[in-house]
Amino acid sequence: TDRKKFHTAPLGQVFRLRPFHVLIATGGGYAGYRKYEDYKLEQMEKSGIEVPVKLASEWEVALYKSVPTRLLSRAWGRLNQVELPTWLRKPVYSLYIWTFGVNMKEAAVEDLHHYRNLSEFFRRKLKPQARPVCGLHSVISPSDGKILNFGQVKNCEVEQVKGVTYSLESFLGPRVCTEELHFSQAPLGNSFQQQLVTKEGNELYHCVIYLAPGDYHCFHSPTDWRVSHRRHFPGSLMSVNPGVARWIKELFCHNERVVLTGDWKYGFFSLTAVGATNVGSIRIYFDQDLRTNCPRYSKGSYNDFSFVSNNNKEGISLRKGEHLGEFNLGSTIVLIFEAPKDFKFHLKAGQKIRFGEALGSL
Repeated sequence: TDRKKFHTAPLGQVFRLRPFHVLIATGGGYAGYRKYEDYKLEQMEKSGIEVPVKLASEWEVALYKSVPTRLLSRAWGRLNQVELPTWLRKPVYSLYIWTFGVNMKEAAVEDLHHYRNLSEFFRRKLKPQARPVCGLHSVISPSDGKILNFGQVKNCEVEQVKGVTYSLESFLGPRVCTEELHFSQAPLGNSFQQQLVTKEGNELYHCVIYLAPGDYHCFHSPTDWRVSHRRHFPGSLMSVNPGVARWIKELFCHNERVVLTGDWKYGFFSLTAVGATNVGSIRIYFDQDLRTNCPRYSKGSYNDFSFVSNNNKEGISLRKGEHLGEFNLGSTIVLIFEAPKDFKFHLKAGQKIRFGEALGSL
């Protein structure tokens, strides 16, 4: 008489899955499967076996994009800023160093106990002599990383890896005011690529550098140039490792990115920092207003900011090798610039490169 009554729900209701849970489980499982496929491709590359291009279908891309990578990256960013107990720092950082092959002898501070959290460790500075800047060549590597592709831009298409391209206009977005970027006064009927070239006889070139998690995470100015404009594209935060770049067409156009555009002595110049999974944070040192992976910005849009004003007609002047910005973990840098036809790259696809080393020259 005094016993409590327990009410039980039908078994079907107890195990009923909501669509969101199904989406997370399916998308996460598929992302794990892709990681395994990427690992196999890396092993094939190391063995010297040519990897065939196999592009993802629309439903595969949609499924991958359904994974809440922006939310997960924000959560990862907060976790990275949690201060670790002093006794735990060395074991945690040592595991990361072993996993990704980090060379701590180059770090300005080698003592692992100095870094209070993972975020500080990721953004560690290097010793001044660790990365000498090449003064003989006009363009240097802005970061450590792996060269995914380079060469001339053709038919308004840029290669992210060999055989996989993306649209130049989709990547950079619509033209910016000609007063800011000194674009050529080409008729609007000309292609987007032709509108970027300011001097007759010049060509448009590109270079893609992938930063692995173990690389130095800061990036620098690749040459002497002036930054006139910043365009921020909120977007997905899919992985940008070479395996995924080979699988998803226009990957860099899907992902969040910050496009810096301006000019150097040969014409148009741009540097784009592309976000990736767990790399929602892209910081540009001279741009205090920039906020990446922010919930208030929706995918498919973009927001512009001009560094040219009535008080500053020149924009932001940068010297070759000057500190420019940083990633929170590792991602991709894309250079697209104008240069005379005799510009030559000093690179090989797939090679490792370090900040300060030569990319190309005239």
